[in-house]
Amino acid sequence: MTDVKADPRDPRPLIGEPLALDLLNTRWAGTPVNDLLGEPDGYGIWLSSAGLGERCEADGAGLAAVLRAREALGAAVRSLGENGELGGAARAGLDEVLAHGRIRRTAGASGAEDRIEVDEPQWLAAWLAVDDFLGLVAQGAHRVRQCAHDACILHFFDASQNGRRRWCRMAVCGNRAKAARHYVKAKG
Repeated sequence: MTDVKADPRDPRPLIGEPLALDLLNTRWAGTPVNDLLGEPDGYGIWLSSAGLGERCEADGAGLAAVLRAREALGAAVRSLGENGELGGAARAGLDEVLAHGRIRRTAGASGAEDRIEVDEPQWLAAWLAVDDFLGLVAQGAHRVRQCAHDACILHFFDASQNGRRRWCRMAVCGNRAKAARHYVKAKG
């Protein structure tokens, strides 16, 4: 997503992760939990921030499909965290979304071209997010992570060279953890 500029209306604390994790990050910590897709205009804001505003209609059918994909992605990330691999239920949830589309290879002027086809337009964003997730898992399932801060529910793809990133954002969650450790040490 590095080529995409976030929508200025997007209130999320972490924007710019790969599409699958960006979809998961439409929910973030708060009381109650903040949910960008819980607002009427939130789906359109997310599509815009994800660079899909021109390709996908921000309607109720698309929102329902994306919420189904977010649910499947959440289950898949939990499965990876608990088991180190995608369990059967997690795979079934992802496959349910993937069943709405396919990649069709055609011969283009300069060689092979892949085209994404979905059975109904509202499934495009959902399908792209789940497909993106499988690409991340192929790069390294262990690099798909949830922030290590207890109060944070954001996810990221650890692209660091040594694979030791722990925080969604060091400036926020990492500093909170350091401050909490310092407080405990100074108090006791």
